[in-house]
Amino acid sequence: MASNQTKLFYDIPLSVLDLAPIAEGSNAEQSFKHSVELAQHTEKLGFNRYWLAEHHNMPGIASSATSVIIGHIAGATKKIRVGAGGIMLPNHATLVIAEQFGTLESLYPGRIDLGLGRAPGSDQATAYALRRTLNRGAEEFPDQLEELQDYFEYNTSARVRAIPGEGLKIPIWLLGSSGFSAQLAAQKGLPFSFASHFAPDYTLPALKLYRENFKPSDVLQEPYSMVGVNVIAADTDEKAQLLATSQQQQFLSLIRGTPTQLKPPIENISEVWSPMEQAHIEKTLDSRSTIVGNPETVKRKLESFIKETNADEVIINSQIFYQEDRLRSYEIVAELFGK
Repeated sequence: MASNQTKLFYDIPLSVLDLAPIAEGSNAEQSFKHSVELAQHTEKLGFNRYWLAEHHNMPGIASSATSVIIGHIAGATKKIRVGAGGIMLPNHATLVIAEQFGTLESLYPGRIDLGLGRAPGSDQATAYALRRTLNRGAEEFPDQLEELQDYFEYNTSARVRAIPGEGLKIPIWLLGSSGFSAQLAAQKGLPFSFASHFAPDYTLPALKLYRENFKPSDVLQEPYSMVGVNVIAADTDEKAQLLATSQQQQFLSLIRGTPTQLKPPIENISEVWSPMEQAHIEKTLDSRSTIVGNPETVKRKLESFIKETNADEVIINSQIFYQEDRLRSYEIVAELFGK
């Protein structure tokens, strides 16, 4: 391995994406206890950030009140950055988000990230329940972003002010699974995080679009990209493949329109999906950005993924049923990076 590649692999920051999974037979209370344990564990391992994602009306995901759980995780840790990966801005009044994250930043100064997405994070009925209207859609996202940024500016003459929030330097990231947010992040000079963990085919085009169109800003002089990757690492390939069936079953329930709690691993996944469903899930959980295996397998595939994307940072999602196996998976990745 060339020296520049070695530096790229071993020096790249690692972060955590936590969907606060609710395992079958468990509940949100236990999910949050597991999230705290994982955050403390990965902080000790040297991970850079711990992000939680906004989802609604999902029996297997507990992070719907995202800013609340961010505060809970930040309060249980000491130095790891904690944030949203992300807040689905069309679901909210921008003033409320400015106040919530202004509060978080005031409580935990220098540790809060605000990642923003434009998808609903839910179905249409749930989006209506959140917004009380469907008139405000993704096309208004750029205007909402500008409005939110204005609330964080110090402006005593403004008629409506975000307090707390005003004057605070909270890093804003744009999240995306297509080219739209990549282009907007480039135009605004903001860091960009791509959801390659479920949109692998669009990863390289989106990153290219972001880097080629990037305009320096007060917050960022050069493009900074983070890519999502699913990692299920275990001490053997066989165990990792078994653990991966929980995530496969989760996606299977989604494409069937019947989302469930995170199911325990099963010996033979082919018994529960059709060939068409298998093809769909394997396309979504593509082996380029869904890495399953023993330490050597994970190392080889992560090296390849980082080299291909030339990402500045990697954020890792590990949908694993058993908490001890999830902790071990992140531990293996940290060991590979010399943490």
